[in-house]
Amino acid sequence: MFERNTTTVTEFILLGITDNPHVQILFFVVFLMVYLVDFVGNLGMILLISFSAQLHNPMYLFLWHLSFCDICYSSAVTPRMLSDLLSESRTISFPGCVTQLYFFAVFVDVECYILAVMAYDRYVAICKPLCYSSTMSKSLCIRLLFGSYIAGTMNAIIHTTATFNLCFCSSNLIDHFFCDVPPLLAISCSDTHVNEFLLFVFAGFVGMSSLSIILVSYIFILAAVLRMNSTSGRLKAFSTCGSHFTVVILFYGTAIFVYLRPSSVYSLDRDKWASVFYTVVIPMLNPLIYSLRNKDVKEAFTKVIKNKLNTLLM
Repeated sequence: MFERNTTTVTEFILLGITDNPHVQILFFVVFLMVYLVDFVGNLGMILLISFSAQLHNPMYLFLWHLSFCDICYSSAVTPRMLSDLLSESRTISFPGCVTQLYFFAVFVDVECYILAVMAYDRYVAICKPLCYSSTMSKSLCIRLLFGSYIAGTMNAIIHTTATFNLCFCSSNLIDHFFCDVPPLLAISCSDTHVNEFLLFVFAGFVGMSSLSIILVSYIFILAAVLRMNSTSGRLKAFSTCGSHFTVVILFYGTAIFVYLRPSSVYSLDRDKWASVFYTVVIPMLNPLIYSLRNKDVKEAFTKVIKNKLNTLLM
């Protein structure tokens, strides 16, 4: 796959977010803090779900994998971005660029499907509570997660292969802070119409299919909630779904803005900041949203802390 590209370009130069040295230091400090909160928050969520028996149910199994994807796709981008903010040399090798794009695409796509699976889980829990245990069986949950990872991997292979089969001979300057499809297409000297079509079709399929599942699930959930006579039941249902729906709006809003627009209206400068939001900021917000808005998570966290304090005092 790399033979015809390596004869022209062996490395790329990432132009990054800004070339102002004073602003770079500020951005480094801010994004380092955000990444640390992202990593520690999602890792904490994974550990809390793993060791809290009360969180061993399908909803939190999916949340475990959501946190795992957040760590993975953020780590595919952010450490490199932080390094470039302090470095004069922002070169990335051709294989390094391929690897970064591939792993970023895998876990972003997997996250789309996991968000859809979580919406279906909430639909079953609220609309068919008596059938929840039998419907959301362990085997079904495993199949849904396995399918999400397979679909995400296949989609990433398609985009990575199609992108790096292009020729890059006129420039190796990527006007972005990581190797992503739109800025790579912008510097290719090949005809990119097929790639733009593939990006629109496959990214559109992943985004729209998963988003459709989410929206349909929430239409049924809303209808079921409005039929409830109990105010406390309604509040509990809204509380259960509120965290997930907030994450969906943030994640899909920025992803659709970046990937599902015609190439004629692309603005790489504008896309950089949208990309910063969903690669760095959203992974940090997810554990905060779920921990602050979820009663079960707060109770499990409090219980773990009390157990640790009791152990230390004994």
